[in-house]
Amino acid sequence: QVQLVESGGGSVQVGGSLRLSCTDLPYSSWYAAWFRQAPGKEREAIASIYSRGGATNYADSVKGRFTISSDSGKRMISLQMNGLQPEDSGMYYCAADQFYRGSWHRETSYGDWGQGTRVTVSA
Repeated sequence: QVQLVESGGGSVQVGGSLRLSCTDLPYSSWYAAWFRQAPGKEREAIASIYSRGGATNYADSVKGRFTISSDSGKRMISLQMNGLQPEDSGMYYCAADQFYRGSWHRETSYGDWGQGTRVTVSA
């Protein structure tokens, strides 16, 4: 199992933006996703991407506000978050795998995870 490295979390006001990055992906292509866990709630998948072709998936709660991207040369994925709301607060985790292991929204589809980065959105 590989430890991915996340960065970019922080505190912003409602309507603000943050960009999360996940680096040290050890493969040349990948299925990757961002998950988040709000206080007292289960971890949920919010966006995924396949590095070859760039196909993406988004949870309805972030569609139109968040954009996931992938850079194979830099071996990283990013999550651009715009129009942040208090309900977007929580720990954000990147997850990735070299192989397709199942539906994008399932935690078991990814073998490698980051340690998490905190996002706080205040009114």
